[in-house]
Amino acid sequence: MKREQLAEQIIEAGRFLYGRGWSPATSSNYSARLSFDQALLTVSGKHKGQLGPDDVLATDLDGNSLEPGKKPSAETLLHTQLYRWQAGIGAVLHTHSVNATVLSRLTLADSLVFADYELQKAFTGISTHECQVEVPIFDNDQDIARLASRVQLWLDQHPDCVGYLIRGHGLYTWGAQMSDALRQIEAFEFLFECELKVRALQR
Repeated sequence: MKREQLAEQIIEAGRFLYGRGWSPATSSNYSARLSFDQALLTVSGKHKGQLGPDDVLATDLDGNSLEPGKKPSAETLLHTQLYRWQAGIGAVLHTHSVNATVLSRLTLADSLVFADYELQKAFTGISTHECQVEVPIFDNDQDIARLASRVQLWLDQHPDCVGYLIRGHGLYTWGAQMSDALRQIEAFEFLFECELKVRALQR
């Protein structure tokens, strides 16, 4: 797919995710695979509901900008490691919703486990509610390379992983295409909200 088409997908994703309240202000970052060894990412510090064609940049899979004068997000390595991990990944989305942030802070364990929700079938590779979806939670870290190394250990041991949380920060998920990643964002947000409501009723 051409750069212009991928850029438009990122722009449209930003409008949708901002509109749902899942990417407020300049938070979040999105990307799409540009080629085998390059990605197209949102530029650092841009309002995600107001992205334009100049608000994306190409990077290599080491996270280095390929466009002079444009600065990639500090979390670029968390995107590019996913493209390195699985060649089939074509888009990565990172959001900062209230539900993801609060649930990751309330959960003392190192992961969340969802079971018996019909909407689990929205995740790639899952065809029944009669299974468990484990979502790891990593402590936030300003050292992105160190955080990426912890994430990679999990990914290597869980090749069926569909997303992860950073505590007090947000959600990462991905898909073969942007539409797949967006579908998984919606599914995660539904499950996060259900989990928070169940916990509130159990008090």
